[in-house]
Amino acid sequence: MKIHRIILWLIFIAYLAALPVLAKAQSLVGSGASPATVATTPPAQLDLTYTRPTQKTKTYHYFFDAFGPYPIASAAITAGIGQARNSPPGWGQGGEGYGRRFASDFGIAAAGTTTRYALSEALKEDALYYHCGCQGVLPRLGHAVISTLTARRGEDGHRVFSIPALVAPYVGTMTAIYGWYPRGYSVRNALRMGNYSMLEYVGANISLEFLSSAPHSLRNRLHLNNGHGAPNPGLEPSSR
Repeated sequence: MKIHRIILWLIFIAYLAALPVLAKAQSLVGSGASPATVATTPPAQLDLTYTRPTQKTKTYHYFFDAFGPYPIASAAITAGIGQARNSPPGWGQGGEGYGRRFASDFGIAAAGTTTRYALSEALKEDALYYHCGCQGVLPRLGHAVISTLTARRGEDGHRVFSIPALVAPYVGTMTAIYGWYPRGYSVRNALRMGNYSMLEYVGANISLEFLSSAPHSLRNRLHLNNGHGAPNPGLEPSSR
């Protein structure tokens, strides 16, 4: 229940913080401004420029999201927490126990990411993350949190509520519970674990929004700036 409340409060706060940005976007669209006018709006306004990603771009970001350094690091940390809590108890301690927990957490993330991208493709949604064209901590925080449960659709990239984004974390944990977890775990455990996965995705979006993309930033030096954030319009992901 506490996790449910945290998620609901985050979404509510993000909605309030994003209201000025969304209102600005509606006023720009309603005014009939041409794409050139919208694209040259000041930085304080929402950047409505959108380029539909190619299949190559989406495939690249899927593999990066599912099997890249971020899910590996996340699985390593989560497995360490599970090791400290001895959860699940049947997996024991030591290197073997940690290895099983790491493989499990990595598998959960991969199953969730695969579900999100596959369903998004079927529903013709764009699952990539797009940085906010706004300024200020609260509007950007609101954008990052709202993006957890929304996606882009259509050639204009309008924002819609995303069913794939909602169900993907729980598909991952359901897969674990009925695939390789010890007996005794149920749907209730899967839903609880899915809540944590959802919070991890919120945190990932917040980090994508606030980590600098400048040429000399740490993320750029480590060549991690592609994440599951969308590339600049008209650019393909750089090779590694």
